[in-house]
Formats: sequence, structure tokens, C-alpha cells
Amino acid sequence: MVLWQYCLVLCLEIPPNECAVTHSKWQPKWMRSTDVLVTNLDFPAASDTLTAGQSLAVGGSKLVSGNGKFALGFFQPAAGTISKSQNTSGSSWYLGIWFNKIPVFTVVWVANRDQPITGPSLNRTQLQISSDGNLVIVHNDSVVWSTHIVNNRTRASSINTTATAAVVLNSGNLALTVTESPSSSSDLPLWQSFDHPTDIVLPGAKVGRNKITSLNRKGVSKKSLIDPGLGSYSVELDTSGQVVLKRLNPSVVYWHWASSKTSSLKLIPILKSILDMDPRTKGLINPAYVDNDQEEYYMYTSPDESSSTFVSLDISGQIKLNVWSEASQSWQTIYSQPADACTPAATCGAFTVCNGTAQPFCDCMGSFSQKSPRDWMFNDRTGGCIRNTPLHCNTSSNNKNTTSSTDIFNPIAHITLPYNPQSIDVVTTQSKCEEACLSSCSCTAYSYSNSRCSVWHGELLSVNRNDGIDNTSEDVLYLRLAAKDLPPSLMKNKRKPNVGAVTAASIIGFGLIMLMVLLLIWRNRFKWCGLPLYSNEGSSAGIIAFRYTDLVRATKNFSEKLGGGGFGSVYKGVLSDSKTTVAVKRLDGANQGEKQFRAEVSSIGLIQHINLVKLIGFCCEGHHRLLVYEHIFNGSLDSHLFKKSNNADAAVLNWNTRYQITLGVARGLSYLHQSCRECIIHCDVKPENILVDASFAPKVADFGLAAFVGRDFSRILTTFRGTKGYLAPEWLTGVAITPKIDVYGFGMVLMEIISGSRNSPETHNTSSSTSYHAEYFPVQAINKLHGGDVKSLVDPRLHGDFNLEEAERVCKVACWCIQDNEFDRPTMGEVVRVLEGLQEIDVPPMPRLLAAITAQPGAAYSV
Repeated sequence: MVLWQYCLVLCLEIPPNECAVTHSKWQPKWMRSTDVLVTNLDFPAASDTLTAGQSLAVGGSKLVSGNGKFALGFFQPAAGTISKSQNTSGSSWYLGIWFNKIPVFTVVWVANRDQPITGPSLNRTQLQISSDGNLVIVHNDSVVWSTHIVNNRTRASSINTTATAAVVLNSGNLALTVTESPSSSSDLPLWQSFDHPTDIVLPGAKVGRNKITSLNRKGVSKKSLIDPGLGSYSVELDTSGQVVLKRLNPSVVYWHWASSKTSSLKLIPILKSILDMDPRTKGLINPAYVDNDQEEYYMYTSPDESSSTFVSLDISGQIKLNVWSEASQSWQTIYSQPADACTPAATCGAFTVCNGTAQPFCDCMGSFSQKSPRDWMFNDRTGGCIRNTPLHCNTSSNNKNTTSSTDIFNPIAHITLPYNPQSIDVVTTQSKCEEACLSSCSCTAYSYSNSRCSVWHGELLSVNRNDGIDNTSEDVLYLRLAAKDLPPSLMKNKRKPNVGAVTAASIIGFGLIMLMVLLLIWRNRFKWCGLPLYSNEGSSAGIIAFRYTDLVRATKNFSEKLGGGGFGSVYKGVLSDSKTTVAVKRLDGANQGEKQFRAEVSSIGLIQHINLVKLIGFCCEGHHRLLVYEHIFNGSLDSHLFKKSNNADAAVLNWNTRYQITLGVARGLSYLHQSCRECIIHCDVKPENILVDASFAPKVADFGLAAFVGRDFSRILTTFRGTKGYLAPEWLTGVAITPKIDVYGFGMVLMEIISGSRNSPETHNTSSSTSYHAEYFPVQAINKLHGGDVKSLVDPRLHGDFNLEEAERVCKVACWCIQDNEFDRPTMGEVVRVLEGLQEIDVPPMPRLLAAITAQPGAAYSV
């Protein structure tokens, strides 16, 4: 054994930086990334082919496709992310294919998913072509994995194994081929990795079935970020033509796409239009559906060979389309199905609650803890959560049907009930339902609704929180807990009051009240706002409290103004410690400004959403009131939408970008209305308060007019006023303000997105110098919609380059949103579903106010 080979064996057992052979171009290089450890020898040139008699070893060279895009070799998952104390899996090695030129190590196929190579004798592991013509992994003279193509001596003898070769194709497909004769100009395919996908489908690969051979090409998710073994979810095309997603254990189909050949063919144009909406995927991906006598399958191709894309079945059970971004040097998820992360069955494991709008979306039920925090860290939540305290339940020795228990029940409201309930028809009251559950030591929860009693035994799976968008369930689950785990809020109802304790509490409470009064007096005297509302600087999850002098320095004494509003101006700044560019809003007006300050900090600080601007921090020092936001480099929507046509540098927003903006704003507002702890009303939806980032993804900004009004929407707000042109009629009536005022403002914004101009009437001089005619766009829009002429409403600068079906959809939504009666307007959640194409709507009627304007063509309009 030569020196470098001996060192290679030793390197498998000791840290790589302790093993090196100097002055040798054959020295092993250990390539570490955030996901994987790969061994590779720096050969002068890499080959794409392994022929009979050759072998590939752990720590050996790799095969590289002809275009250099893909490589095949042995790898060790996540070795770069686990410390020595965590790395209990040690030396588990796999044969796989990965993107060769992308810095983030991304495996697209694994051969020995459930047969990792372990042990000290890794030098005795090789990939080779066996004597019977199969491609095999041999470890310690035993076959670990095989292509299983040639299984009998008869066929083996008919194939010239010396002409068999394994080739990594430019598509990322590993093909095993054989040349039938020296004179043959083509190779006969024996086996290919595209027929045996793992959790990733590359362009050109099929998902479907071969009707002749019964080959079923289905994908199965991996177990975790560090274990590529078979996970919990699968995707396949079933015999009825449906693409189905299912959980394997328990076996549950939780999502399906298409139900017949006709609907499948209809889905392809819809999918193409969705992909064309996003500039990152427009023209990049071409989906297809094929159904003939031999095969039925879905596939997609990518005309741009320089791009890198893949479709994956995620660990959590979602199908995701991923595109590599050179700008950010990362994978970007463009499209996910199901859209709600909580839809996959039991995605969070047992005794958990899933909230699709939270990050992370999985959490343990109260009084439960993660069974394996390490597994959760790597996205493996199959173990779920376990009880902090065991239940107390005993069965009588004399009568096994008699049990005694001190356990109690804790209600979990606004959720979907778990899988596999057991109904108890004879129970007619909630107390009897509770008793029925307590009578069985295996019962873990019950629910009682509409005189129906349901109980659950064993693990509780798929309990999902009401997010107001995809899940609107109002069910209540009563979770069985040990008595010592009863939440304090419920313990008060279980105990009798103690006179001494009440007296002591009263004295302490009075003292605290007096202390608070003194603090308030001291605060007002020195004009100091106290501690930050959430956390001090340095907390990754909270809002930062800035000093005024720091913000003066960051904004260079407020020298670069980005814009202004009714309550203050916005300036560009750069934080000195992190070099982060921010937008600093300085509020004007001591009284009204402080109200806005309180509203903004209280509302924005509680929410995190991709379509809502992020509040980084605030300053409340003396009379200074400032808010610090993330800086959105492309500015506000109005600056792009209403550009002058005579400006040569003005780039007109294309239709796909406009449609994505409408959808993003709708999702942001829907989140504010339905997914926050308290309903948040924006109160001033307009293009100036919609920011767009570098890829023109929208972010709703400026919550200065927002207010918490509670779920019953009964509070009357009298101190706010929105912006002229976007105000709903109820602003003028004094009735209770609801989220429907935001729906109205959003409808007006949609009108402007369609036309590319302001809704405000443009006055035109008639024959008399004192006579004017008002052209109010919403009036035109609903008239044209009723007349079937939406095409003439769209911004002429697009020169007809738009999707007419989408334009009609947006116009319908806009006209429904600006109805006079708020009860006739849709919710923002309904708007999102319509814009996503998941819900159809009719042509709306003409609002009475617009009808009045139409009846007076010579009158000007204003709000």
C-alpha cells in the first residue's frame, strides 16, 4: 500500500486536518459543506463512465457527467453540521448523485438509502460491475446494493459483461448500458436511476407507471436532514390517474392532483400559467402529462441547461419546486403543494399542534416535550412529543372494568380534531363524555360537540391550529393530563378560595398598584418610555431598543429622505455594528405621533410574514419617537406603477409581476386579519404603503393606522382617518370599523394595478372652459366588466401582453371588494383563494355609489 492510500484509511478514523501528505498531487481532499462530507481524490480529469473491471471506492474518485453538472460518489450526510459529541451515526456512508458545481451540497439520488455502509473496513467498499452484469456496492465481500437486472445464469450468459458500463448522463441520470456487439453503434439500456427515484425528481425524469412492466416510479421522502433513508411520505401516480401524496404509517392519502386524463390535461396549462407568473420560473420549466398504451406519467423539462432546478418531496410531506439563485447562492422554493405546511398527515408527530402560519410550524401540546430534540433539530419529528408527567390511572384488582384516576382535562380550542376518533353514541352530556374517557387508562383525549362524544386512545396525530386561511376549524379537544400538569388558569377553578391568601394578595396588589402609579409619575416627569416592549438589543427574536444618538449616526443626521406620510418622514440608515441598511421612520407630533408609535410597535412586532414589512426596532427617548424597519430597496409600488410614459428609463411592470403583487398583498392582509393573535386592521391600504423588494415581491408597510379590535369587531374606532380615494363608505357613517375597510382599499389598489394609473378622476375640458367631465376608473371598470370588455381596461403600456383570464379575475375581485355594503365584500382569505384559482366568483353588481356617479356623467367625484 502506497503512502497516500495508507493515510486515506487512517483519515477515516481521525479528524481530516490531522491527516495530510505533502508534496503529492494525489493527496486526498476532504470537502466539507453545511450538509455533507465528501471524499474525493483530485484526479487530473474526471470520467463519466465506470466500465467492467473498474471500481469506485469510499475515499476514491467520483464520476462526473459530461457537462460537469452532476457527480456520483460516496458521501457522508451532514458530517459538517454535527459536532463530535452529536455525531453518533459516525461513519454511515452512501452512494449518491449530487450537483457538482453548486456550493451548497445537494444530493439528488441515493442508491443504498436503507443500507448505509458502516464499520472500520471502509477501504473494502467498492462500486463495481459484477460478473452477472449488475452494478453493485460490495462491502467486505458482501453485496450491499444491486441494480438487480440480471438475476439468472441464462440471461447472464447471453450478455457480454465486459461491454457493460455505468454512465452519469448530463441530466443527472445514472444509466447501466451494454453494447450487444462490437459493430453496434448504440448501447442497450439495462437500468437507470430515473426509474428508481428517491425524494427528488430532476428535469426529464418521470413520475408515473409503465403499463407493460408495472414499473411504478414513485418518490419517498427522506427521514431527516442527516438520514437519507425511507421517510414518512410518498408521491406516486395511482391506477386512476391521480397524483397522490400519502403518509406511509399510518397509511393516509392527504392530497391528490387530478382524477382523470381530461382533468390532468387541463391541469398542465394551469401549472404553466402559475410558473409563468414568477419571473424566476417563467420559461424555465415546461411541465407535461403523457398517457398512452405503454406509459402514464408526469414530467418536466428545462430548456435552459445552465439553470439548476429540482422537485422534491420534503421531509414534512410537501412537494416543492426549487430553483438555484446565483444572486443569493442558495436554493429558493418557488412553489409548494399542499400550500399549507400542516396538510400532510401527522407532519409534526404525536401530541403536537401544527400552525401553518408560525415558524417553526410544529410545537408540542401543553405539558409535553420533544421526545428527541436532536431529531427535531434535523426535521425528523416522527417521534413527536411525550408527557412531562405520566397519567395516574389504576385498574381495580377485583374488577378490571373499574378504574380510578386523578387526571384532568385541558381544553385546546380552535383546532382540527385528531385522526381515528371513537364515537360513543350512548353519551349525551359533556360530563358523561369526560367520565367515559377517564374510565379507560388508554384514553388520551375527548371532544364533545353537537351532542356527539368522541374519544381517542393512544397517540394524537394531526391536530392543526385554526389559521383563518386554510384551516377555519373551531373544534375543541380536551387533552388528558396528570393533575400536577394542570395549567394555573384552570387550577384556580378547581380550588376553594383561602381567606388568608386572598387578604395577603389584596395587600400585595394594592402595594403594586401604588408602585405603578409612582413609576408612571416619574416616567411622565422625565419623558422616558421605559424598557423595550419585547427584548433588548441582541435578542434574535425580539425588537431592538435603539438609542436616539445611534439612529442619528446611522442616518447621518437624517440626511437621506426616502419618503413621508401623515405622521412622519422615513430616512435611509446603516447600522454601525452589522452594516445593515434600514429605513428609520421619525414620527412627528407629540400626541398623535405617540398613538401611532404605540400602534405600530404593538402590531408589527407581533407578526412575521413574507408579505409584511419587518420591524427591527424602535426608539422612545424623550420626545423622540422612531421606528426602524428593514429597508426594501425597490421602494413603494406607486413609484413603479405610475411612472411617466415619457420617462425613457421607466420600466413598465409586466402583467406577471402585477399579478404576483396582488396575490402577495392579499396574503399579507389575510394574515393580519385572520392569523394574528388579535385581528389587525391596516386602515390605510394604498400603493404608497406597499413596498416591493429586489424580485418585486410585495410587503405591506405602514401600520400607523392599525388597531387591535378583537375577534368580534364590535369596537368603534373614531380617531383614525385613511387616505382619500381608498376610504370605504362606512368611514363616513360612524358604524363599527371591520377588516372590510381594508378589503375596500385593496379593491381600489387592484383597479390601479390593472390600469397602471390613479383611480382619481382625470378632468377634461369640454366646449365650455368652465365645464369638466370626470373619468373615474372604477366606474369604467365595472361597466366594461358587465360588457365583457375587460381587455380595454388593462394598462395600454403592456401592449396587450397579459393574461386575459387573470385580468378578468382581478377585475371581478376588485369590483366585489368595493361594494357599498361591507357584508357583500369578500374576506381577504376568500380573495386569496380566488386569486390562486381555487375558488370561482360571479360578476358583481354595480355599487350604488358608482351607479350614482354613472347617472351623472358630468359630475366630478371625490371622497
